[in-house]
Amino acid sequence: MGFSPDFLDEIRARHSLAEVIGRKVRLTKRGREYVAVCPFHNEKTPSFTVSEEKGFFHCFGCGAHGDVIGFVMRFDNLSFPEAVERLAADAGLPIPVTSPEERARAKEQVSIYTVTEAASSWFEKQLRAAAGKEALGYLHDRGIDDETIARFRLGYAPDARQALKEGLKAGDYSESLMITAGLLVVPEDGRASYDRFRGRVIFPITDRRGRPIAFGGRLLGEGQPKYLNSPETPLFHKGRVLYGLANALKSARETGALAVAEGYMDVIALNRAGFAAVGPLGTALTEFQIRELWRVVAEPVLCFDGDAAGMRAQARAAERALPLLQPGQSLKFVNLPKGEDPDSLIVKRGPKAFAEMLDGAKPLAEVLWRMETAGKPVDTPERRASIDRRLDDRASQIADRTVQNYYRRYFRSRLWEAFSDYQPALRRRRGARRGLRSGAGIGGADRLGQGAEGQAGHRETVLVATVLNHPGLIGEIAEDFAAMAIEDPELDSLRQAILEVSAVDPGLDVEALRLHLTQRGFSHTVDRLAGPGADVLDWFSNLDWFSNPDAAPEDALLGWRHLLARHQRLYALMAELKAAEEALGRSMTEEGWARFEALKRMIDEGEGDEAEIEGYGVASGRPQGL
Repeated sequence: MGFSPDFLDEIRARHSLAEVIGRKVRLTKRGREYVAVCPFHNEKTPSFTVSEEKGFFHCFGCGAHGDVIGFVMRFDNLSFPEAVERLAADAGLPIPVTSPEERARAKEQVSIYTVTEAASSWFEKQLRAAAGKEALGYLHDRGIDDETIARFRLGYAPDARQALKEGLKAGDYSESLMITAGLLVVPEDGRASYDRFRGRVIFPITDRRGRPIAFGGRLLGEGQPKYLNSPETPLFHKGRVLYGLANALKSARETGALAVAEGYMDVIALNRAGFAAVGPLGTALTEFQIRELWRVVAEPVLCFDGDAAGMRAQARAAERALPLLQPGQSLKFVNLPKGEDPDSLIVKRGPKAFAEMLDGAKPLAEVLWRMETAGKPVDTPERRASIDRRLDDRASQIADRTVQNYYRRYFRSRLWEAFSDYQPALRRRRGARRGLRSGAGIGGADRLGQGAEGQAGHRETVLVATVLNHPGLIGEIAEDFAAMAIEDPELDSLRQAILEVSAVDPGLDVEALRLHLTQRGFSHTVDRLAGPGADVLDWFSNLDWFSNPDAAPEDALLGWRHLLARHQRLYALMAELKAAEEALGRSMTEEGWARFEALKRMIDEGEGDEAEIEGYGVASGRPQGL
């Protein structure tokens, strides 16, 4: 049984290689790839790698190598047709009926590859000939150097009706094959066929392997259309191809970054400036193209013009991506300044300016939030409920339940934050008074108006800084210090290092502990928390002063224990809030909403955080209660 290249490509695109192999083999993530003990020969040290981006597995021990079809063949001892049929069934793809016509079509595709390759070479030669002088000058004027011209195989179609036709006929290519490949136009009135591209700079459109399958042409003189693409052919389906993909693959895989621009020149300019980039051939991204992007990087960045058309294109891409989202796979978005495209932006401001825009790209969730809330007030429960329903409808379009649940929580959190801006002034004043009161007790490390995550983060900082500045406490608090929740990876690593150093050499003073940590590579973190000129804790000076090295040990211990209790209480409240939010996602009830609001208020206002302890601060020379 024979299968067309398009059908096999669809099979590969529909299946995650790591997911298919992960069902049979225990994979471990290592950088952008996965490793495992090879399932095809006996070994103890993993030499089997899986590259989702490159679409293949490879064993450095036994040499096994292949794509998702090859793995299923090897692991399940299936023939090629059997493996294809199984994967097609898993993806819900019907097996195409193989017929003499199908086999003839497959053979025809091979012939079309040869004529499109010949046409691409012919266009390249014309660019360097006398007829292509104006076109070559245009490219040079646009900042495209000869190396880039060669890499993208840019060419020129002379302004003559049958120049390409006659040139390819001389190479024994039939007229019917040129028509099938989209190179010639056949008039309806029966006149002779003629070249589709005339008087245009030619941009070959290649498949993933770099083989020309179609062409785009930019008109040099006056007239319309300014840009012209090949028609649909047995090789070329516009919604399944990304311009520049073959040129971008290596760089994108190395950097993990891929930009999506709208025009040929934008893609080329970005590539020349050092950015991996592709283009969707002037159309909105299709589902196939989105999956193709994810085969290369996890979060491609879509770059759109800042005008109304660009915003519409952004909205269409966001809507099409929603049902396809998977854990770790999404889109990011950049809106360029009005009147600019990537090419013009790089010319005017340089690659650094564009790199900064890419770094500030908005995640898909933020774009969807803005689409539904921009210009819409949320100052009444009814308006809020309307937006809430629209956002929930957006989330429900996501097929993956894990991602769907996270989107629901994100939208509800954002909506709560937006709605809280309209709460009565009395609540804000009450919250301010409560925050000031908490500063009079122990561990008032929370900035007024911070969210729960911000509160937790600042408390983590104070708790670790206190131990760093008072290592004598470790003997009494080691167990609690080791078990406390720390979300910040930098602080968590420092915590582990402090415990390890103290276990080996107990009784260290402040300077000795810092020296050990510096030798372990934590100099930056130590200096940030307690080094010369450190200012990260300056705003704690009147509240969590016990973290400072000059505080008495008994005050530091008392302050640390009380702040830890508040930290643990906050995490408990956050866990309850998460459970309440999930319950609301399943069923919106008045009781559930009241519970959610109460928990949110307790976290935001810091209920129960105040404390006054007899004698606290006296040993450090502070007046009682300060």
